[in-house]
Amino acid sequence: MAEEFHKPREKRLTSAYTRIRSKMERIKKRLKTAKGEKKTALLKQLKTLKIKLRKTPCTSRTDKVMKYIRYCDDFIIGVKGDKSDCEYIKRQFSEFIGQTLKMELSDEKTLIKHSSLYARFLGYDIRVRRDNTLKPRKNIHKTKADRVQRTLNYKVELCIPFPDKIMTFLLNKSVIQQTHDGKIEPIARKCLYRCTNLEIVSAYNSELRGICNYYGIASNFAKLGYFAYLMEYSCLKTLAGKHKTTSRKIIDKFNDKKGGWSIPYRTKKGPQRREFAKYMDCKDPDSFRDEIIDFALRHSRTRTTFEKRLSAQMCELCGNTDIPLEMQHVNKVKNLKGKQFWEIIMIAKRRKTLAVCKDCHHKIHNP
Repeated sequence: MAEEFHKPREKRLTSAYTRIRSKMERIKKRLKTAKGEKKTALLKQLKTLKIKLRKTPCTSRTDKVMKYIRYCDDFIIGVKGDKSDCEYIKRQFSEFIGQTLKMELSDEKTLIKHSSLYARFLGYDIRVRRDNTLKPRKNIHKTKADRVQRTLNYKVELCIPFPDKIMTFLLNKSVIQQTHDGKIEPIARKCLYRCTNLEIVSAYNSELRGICNYYGIASNFAKLGYFAYLMEYSCLKTLAGKHKTTSRKIIDKFNDKKGGWSIPYRTKKGPQRREFAKYMDCKDPDSFRDEIIDFALRHSRTRTTFEKRLSAQMCELCGNTDIPLEMQHVNKVKNLKGKQFWEIIMIAKRRKTLAVCKDCHHKIHNP
């Protein structure tokens, strides 16, 4: 269908853009020999034409292109054409889905939007920029000076739907609450009071990294600074609620003498500190300082703390030591049948988790 719809471009530049640029070239030639008042007048004309050129559409829109992107049952189609083309494509898709796939296309969710308006796809708001902001574009060959161009105009932009996704996430996780006057404030998560300090910080870090990693390619990624602020102060209030003190005293107690705060813990290799994750570092997964997978939220009711398992560094099935550990977890102990060795150990210890080595973890899932 995309090949049938495709129509090549008749010409690269618009007529209006070509005319203005031709006038500028003629003026530049005359400037080589012009002097005095004549040169001043030509420079004024050239400046006026430059301003006009930047406001004039450059690329000719005589071509037609269709791009189709699908993920599971969700898809988005980008069409370079007019609204009638979009309506035709929608009818074709509706017929194909109804007749060939024997399914029905939802009219409520299948919308036609102008490219300048946001369209929701896989948790992102997508649009095509209309931005005439001028930015220098570096010349990689270094043969000419850097040129000033409209580098953002007609470029696809991915944005974070902050009110719909981020604020909803924070409300559902009981990280924030809305006061009677409509203001947002971070609150303590009482469900984590039974966790250790390390488990609480690890839980917040895991959630913050997950959100920031997913939206790492968004153009408005800096908005997540507010999200990180709410997460950090909710974490501090949770620690304060656990120890029946204030957030200020928690910061003073766990001061790392580097301008921040972190939770001390001990492993077999010696004392370590767990910092609260920085949202800007979460754009690159290779920059994480903490390599331990977080299980605090899933196993906040287990009898053996996260710190004790880290300090042991011993597989609870084969007994190997000084090796990286992974966590085997189940939903409920009562659902275990006791047929496998690891199930017998879990039932005996009355725990939903086991710290096991990579080989044992593989054998559990691939008996």
